[in-house]
Amino acid sequence: MRRRDFITALGAAATWPLAARAQQPAKMKRIAFVRPAGPVSEVSVSGRPYYRAFFEELSRLGYVEGQNLGVERYSGEGRPERYAGLARDVVNTHPDLIVAVAARLSLDFKMATTTIPIVSMINDPIALGLVASIARPGGNITGVTISGGLELIGKRMGLLVEAMPKLSTVSYLVSRPYWEDPRGAAAREAAKQAGISLKAVLLGAFNEAEYQRVFRSMEQDRAEALMVSDESENLTNRATIIELAAKGGMPTIYSYRDYVEVGGLMAYSIDQAEIYRHLANLIDKILRGANPGDIPFYQPTKFELSINLKTAKALGFEMPALLLGRADEGIE
Repeated sequence: MRRRDFITALGAAATWPLAARAQQPAKMKRIAFVRPAGPVSEVSVSGRPYYRAFFEELSRLGYVEGQNLGVERYSGEGRPERYAGLARDVVNTHPDLIVAVAARLSLDFKMATTTIPIVSMINDPIALGLVASIARPGGNITGVTISGGLELIGKRMGLLVEAMPKLSTVSYLVSRPYWEDPRGAAAREAAKQAGISLKAVLLGAFNEAEYQRVFRSMEQDRAEALMVSDESENLTNRATIIELAAKGGMPTIYSYRDYVEVGGLMAYSIDQAEIYRHLANLIDKILRGANPGDIPFYQPTKFELSINLKTAKALGFEMPALLLGRADEGIE
């Protein structure tokens, strides 16, 4: 069952500069914001810092939720088998624009509509078959790349090897569809280049029981280290993953800073606030009449290495000084 929420009236327009108000579209616009997992209530100005950046940028551009902008929020509740149905349901509400977070939802929306503009957040839109060109996506789709392309998978693996010079085998927490598409191929190639063995730990679902199962299997296999895929469903379940990794004493690298903030060892990621500000700008261009297929996908330019020093200490893990020196943030 889909989750849907309407949140209105984020602020009073009377406090805004007259110039900003003059730029506001006169007609109420409706956008559907669809995420694969997690509560819809998080998608708000009081949610994660990157959501705050998103809504603040929309405000700067002249959009007032509840006055000239309606935001309808949906969650796939971490159940990929329902994403296609959710996409059809959202399309049938006829919003002015759809924001589709992550690859599976983006591809499902591509199948569901060729007319409603889609702003996608996806790892690599070309490799995953969403569009044929970054510069001119064509059709009704544009967006932002949320992970810096497939090469970022190799970068994370390289950092893990740098942190553990004697590392020979890495387990990879990933769903089967991800492992079998170009993202899995990129991970296998990165492992080959690094001279290490990569073992996929395949998730059959995104729930606590399944995470417990795969971590038990890694414990039996005496896994040396773990890399967690950048799937949004994993991010939603970050607390469970981090708890199980800590319990198993397993050094782990993640795809987003969010993990490190709540106890994950290290992450190499995009600057999500930057990405969400660009997402707001794409929405603005399209709502003002631009053809999404003519707007290039935005590719991130800022990346950050985060290390949780407290977690490293708890693991009895000594980070190399050179790696610590390159970290953008050391979280105590």
